[in-house]
Amino acid sequence: MDSKAKDILTDITRLTNEIESKYPEMQKYLDETRATLPQGAFENSEMDVSALENYRNSLKEMMLKYKKQH
Repeated sequence: MDSKAKDILTDITRLTNEIESKYPEMQKYLDETRATLPQGAFENSEMDVSALENYRNSLKEMMLKYKKQH
């Protein structure tokens, strides 16, 4: 896995931990967003990085919307 993918995974972990600790009521949405990630091994690095970026962005959007509403 390249360093860009590792950085994105670090962001995803940080965002997920923040959701779980500060906004536990949002945890039910994490499973839904995880379903958008590709399954299996990282065979095509570029495609996987793109999918990881999309997932990270969806977490950020979800948190931003939640913060605005509450």
